[in-house]
Amino acid sequence: MDFKHAESGRSRKFLKGPTDLPTSTFLFSHFRGSQSTVYVRLLYTMVVILSLSLSLSEADPSIGLFGRLLVGLSLLLTFLTLPLSIWMCIKIVKEYERAIIFRLGRIIHGGPKGPGLFFILPCTDSFINVDMRTITFDIPPQEVLTKDSVTVSVDGVVYYRVQNATLAVANISNAHAATRLLAQTTLRNVLGTKNLSEILSDREEIAHSMQTTLDDATDAWGIKVERVEIKDVKLPLQLQRAMAAEAEAAREARAKVIAAEGEMNASRALKEASLVIAESPSALHLRYLQTLNTIAAERNSTIIFPLPMEMMQPFVKH
Repeated sequence: MDFKHAESGRSRKFLKGPTDLPTSTFLFSHFRGSQSTVYVRLLYTMVVILSLSLSLSEADPSIGLFGRLLVGLSLLLTFLTLPLSIWMCIKIVKEYERAIIFRLGRIIHGGPKGPGLFFILPCTDSFINVDMRTITFDIPPQEVLTKDSVTVSVDGVVYYRVQNATLAVANISNAHAATRLLAQTTLRNVLGTKNLSEILSDREEIAHSMQTTLDDATDAWGIKVERVEIKDVKLPLQLQRAMAAEAEAAREARAKVIAAEGEMNASRALKEASLVIAESPSALHLRYLQTLNTIAAERNSTIIFPLPMEMMQPFVKH
């Protein structure tokens, strides 16, 4: 009991001390002053963030007042969670990429961002990376009926790149798949207007025509078709045999014509030679000797001596 009275007396003596009242009043007033300072700073921060959100939304006034408030709240959240939020706000794109930023579902003004660092808001912004490098793909073999009713299988390769990243994202859901399908249909349409001989001989012209058609069709998607090449033209086996037989027959006909022309030229030369020899009897004997020399050079055991017909005339008369 004495201990309790002593403690209560000390507590009353501490509370009723003449020097303790001003100290408690000073602490309370200091606490109120620091709290008001925090409120003022917080209000100032909110005003700055709202002004920043208004300045950001002026570039795209179509988001409206509610959208501006959302942008301001996102900025406030980003500011309050610093420095952790900095890793969610700063993004990096590579040299061959571009970033399309969507703010509240709308593409922001200023075009694609990159390469390098760019800033986004964590709650209201999203972005899509677009590869700007040249892309190649093979056109699968297409069964095509030519103008002269011949079925052929043709394949090729296409080189293209994204020229406008905004159009490639906003105007079509999948620009790469659409370009592949369009290349297949374009190949069939272009080859359907050509004969088989034109397909086999005018590949460069067909590739250039395909490139022009594809480039015009994909311009609205932000795609630039750089090059188109025809790889292989496969013919049916029966058609290959028929073409081979036709080519062989043509070659044999040309060979016969060439042989006939050679014989005709040889006969003309022999006629002229006979006329020259008839004018000089000694030339005929020289020809005999030349023929004997040619036969002897081949090591033959039989030697034929030509006999003039004048020596046989007396026997023929009898």
